[in-house]
Amino acid sequence: MSEPLASKIRPRKLSDFIGQEHLVGSDKPLRIAIEKKHLFSFILWGPPGVGKTTLARIYADSLEAKFYELSAVSAGKDDVRSILNDDSNGKPKVFFLDEIHRFNKAQQDYLLPFVETGKLTLVGATTENPSFEVIPALLSRCRVFVLEALSDLDMTEILRRSKIKISKDALEWLVAMANGDARQALSLLENTNELYGTITIENLKNALQSKFLRYDKKGEEHYNTISAFIKSMRAGQPDAAIYYLARMLDSGEDPKFVARRMVIFASEDIGLAQPTALVVANDVFRAVETIGMPECRINLAHGAAYLSLCKKDRRAYDAMEEAVADVKKFGNLPVPLKIRNPVTKLMKELNYGKGYEKYTKEDLLPEKLKKKKYLK
Repeated sequence: MSEPLASKIRPRKLSDFIGQEHLVGSDKPLRIAIEKKHLFSFILWGPPGVGKTTLARIYADSLEAKFYELSAVSAGKDDVRSILNDDSNGKPKVFFLDEIHRFNKAQQDYLLPFVETGKLTLVGATTENPSFEVIPALLSRCRVFVLEALSDLDMTEILRRSKIKISKDALEWLVAMANGDARQALSLLENTNELYGTITIENLKNALQSKFLRYDKKGEEHYNTISAFIKSMRAGQPDAAIYYLARMLDSGEDPKFVARRMVIFASEDIGLAQPTALVVANDVFRAVETIGMPECRINLAHGAAYLSLCKKDRRAYDAMEEAVADVKKFGNLPVPLKIRNPVTKLMKELNYGKGYEKYTKEDLLPEKLKKKKYLK
């Protein structure tokens, strides 16, 4: 099996790395860590194809460490145990765990003592917010670096390094299609070259007709499908919602991503019309976390049907948006003295809390916003 193009042209040193200037540019944190050979655990959070694996390899090479790479999709405790038992000849062990968000709580707990003692230097990679997906104890022992989608200029430079001849219009189309994901762009370029020999927009489009490339988790189809799912629930159409749900799951979408969107939807779109919707959505999320695929698709279908059939009320969401707009517009307006907390003697002398009544009907908004109604 030949080595994929993305792997063939992967940079081996920081000077060849493209993008993420906020992390690896001059005097930036990850560059300093690599140049000073600083041994520490960290998590790389960002969209697919932006250099997470490459940076992990460059970091390990800078330390002259033994590099271990696993995907949390298929790995487990036994794989980690094998790494721990492996003889590294005195070299530090850098353990790169791709899709760390796929490790469950027990698996993440297992890593804790080895990360804390330095027996393993963990470099995690995730496309999901680590605040939600990584247990607090492990997160507190790792620094988080946020990676950004690659710019069009970065993408163009990476594609030119492939040495595959491509016309200017085809290059521009490929850069726009990939949406900052270099791996996806290189895969499509390689497939098109193997299938057709010449790179044109038409040939690129024809080569794109595969399920994997058509549904990239951070590409246009991802956003189109989750948008269709949410709008179907909003319109009260459970059949359409379940169809788009099935399509996402069949394409490999993370079920927790879908469940999280349902929790948001329960407050944003249903809100006060049926407050128990938030309870149901949270329980669906918990079920997805506990059960996992493929069975949790039943819980998701149950939740999608329920949320679709609920009455809708966006007043709480709209109220919050309007209040946030006022906060940005007016800044920190003075809080009325009556509802300030008189925690010191001086504050009492300044009338903090004076005249406060628990169940008053007096308007408690700042003076400038008196009689303002957010919840309409």
